Amino acid sequence: MFDHVTIRVSDRAASRAFYELALGELGFERTAVGDHFDEWWDFSISQARDDRPVTRGLHVAFVARSREAVDAWWRAMTSAGYRDDGAPAERPQYHRRYYGAFVLDPDGNSVEAVFHGRRRRGEHRIDHLWIRVGHLGASRRFYETIAPLAGFRPASIHRGRFHFSGQDRTFAIVADSRTTQNVHLAFPAADKAAVEAFHRTAVDAGYRDNGAPGERPEYHPGYYGAFVLDPDGNNVEAVYHDRS
Repeated sequence: MFDHVTIRVSDRAASRAFYELALGELGFERTAVGDHFDEWWDFSISQARDDRPVTRGLHVAFVARSREAVDAWWRAMTSAGYRDDGAPAERPQYHRRYYGAFVLDPDGNSVEAVFHGRRRRGEHRIDHLWIRVGHLGASRRFYETIAPLAGFRPASIHRGRFHFSGQDRTFAIVADSRTTQNVHLAFPAADKAAVEAFHRTAVDAGYRDNGAPGERPEYHPGYYGAFVLDPDGNNVEAVYHDRS
């Protein structure tokens, strides 16, 4: 589902230490380091600055390979002094085989290791996101507008939240007065034309432009992306990686 998800952090060194442990305990090594960012496959952190504020109010869950891995992850994180946000346990309110544990990152975002009773398909490290939104209907309309162009689909509705899914991964928008702020979601596009269609469709529907389709060589040669803002101001991208 996600090409990548990026959060902005108030203290890069502190957050790097947190996510190095959180992802390392699950077997996921860091894959790239830049002047202002650290990357673990489809998840990255970047140093916040005045014009790019800290990400708040996000829930991100990472894939665990077993219940025992969830238990070991939670022990490692809490033993290192990170704040507990939910001990390892079944969460049957999600489904009968759902097993997860939660801690808080240095900026207070909720981070989870989760096992669904089976191996997840694909190589993605992110299992799911929960994004808190100020108006569920408005956010649902936004994500339903871009869904066909960003490779995901509406999945299910529950009281106070709406789920989208794609490629064995999910994200949910959740009604909450404490909205998720300043997260960056990038969805993969099949080609440059798909990036352009994503941007045109969103802007024509009245959503705010945050970067027209174009090459972004500062990321890598052949990086072609476009950006819009969701109703709560989060940065949403479609990106095509031309590796030819």
